[in-house]
Amino acid sequence: MRLAALVSGGKDSIHAAALCETHGWSVECLITIVPEEKDSLLFHTPNLRWVPLLAEAWGKEHAFQKVSGKGEEAELLAIRDALAPIVKKGMTGVTVGAIASSYQWARVWHVAHELGLEVYAPFWRATPEELLREEIGAGMDIRIVEVASEPLGEDLLGKRMDLPLLDRLERMGREIRQFHISGEGGDYETLVLDAPFFSSLVEVQESHVERSGAKSNWVIDRARLVGKDI
Repeated sequence: MRLAALVSGGKDSIHAAALCETHGWSVECLITIVPEEKDSLLFHTPNLRWVPLLAEAWGKEHAFQKVSGKGEEAELLAIRDALAPIVKKGMTGVTVGAIASSYQWARVWHVAHELGLEVYAPFWRATPEELLREEIGAGMDIRIVEVASEPLGEDLLGKRMDLPLLDRLERMGREIRQFHISGEGGDYETLVLDAPFFSSLVEVQESHVERSGAKSNWVIDRARLVGKDI
């Protein structure tokens, strides 16, 4: 089966595409949709400019699809414009990393269905804690790049998601204020810098923190691919 993957560079969309490949399916290209609105309800926005490096490290083709305009209608049109070309190339489906967002799932499924594409969401309704442990266990270098919910603070920005950090997040959710432990809905966002299936890794050379309202972002200003130590 030949597929495309809608990816933001975050843990769930990258892991979903990789998991499809473990089933013997061919993920032939990665597609990143770039919203005009930073507070898009449908799409992840932090550090999208670096997704082509991830695609190169993975040996995948990559395409950006910009959203022309604001609002849901413009974003749905962008999904259609992103997926229509893969139909012409003979692909039959698209992968997404959705876990619990019915808003996201329904809109992607609707557009894909109209185009005759299957949607593969391997983590749909997964237990968030179990999924995070699976993603950490898969060996991905997952970094937190945005926090937008109490009790998550700027000290988490740039941190690698590992089991001690997951334990810390779980305690914060129990003892201070509940949030979605996988970041679904924008509580926090991530970027994958390395994975076992990457031939090289993303090295962050320069970065800074930006603040806007309740959000804080780890903005990567300069990065490059470097070879892995064997």
